[in-house]
Amino acid sequence: MTDPIADMFNRIKNAQAVLKPTVSIPFSNLKYEIAKILEKEKYIKKIEKKRRKIEKTIEISLKYNKNIPAIVELRRVSKSGQRIYLPVQKIKRVKGGFGSAIISTSKGLMTNREARKNKLGGEVICEMW
Repeated sequence: MTDPIADMFNRIKNAQAVLKPTVSIPFSNLKYEIAKILEKEKYIKKIEKKRRKIEKTIEISLKYNKNIPAIVELRRVSKSGQRIYLPVQKIKRVKGGFGSAIISTSKGLMTNREARKNKLGGEVICEMW
């Protein structure tokens, strides 16, 4: 697997397509931080770290509104073949403010709103709405 974050997003989208209540993802600190931001922005219900013998996983409880997934689109922006870095002046709103972007800054992962507020640029990980 060349891009574990894209794999995480695909697992979430595929689970929502068949209305699964939860999805399990192999653990990494970056994926866990992304999941915490998704939970804070109310795109998912809750996250839990699980440990089965040796392997650690992240259990994500998905959120639905009348069988419609809370996440309409979850899109990887900066890929392993082409990294996208933006200064604070070029960080835009996603879908006119209805969506969010996750940006990796020098102060850690944060949403596009937080990055503009803290006047920090960085690598755009993903966009969701």
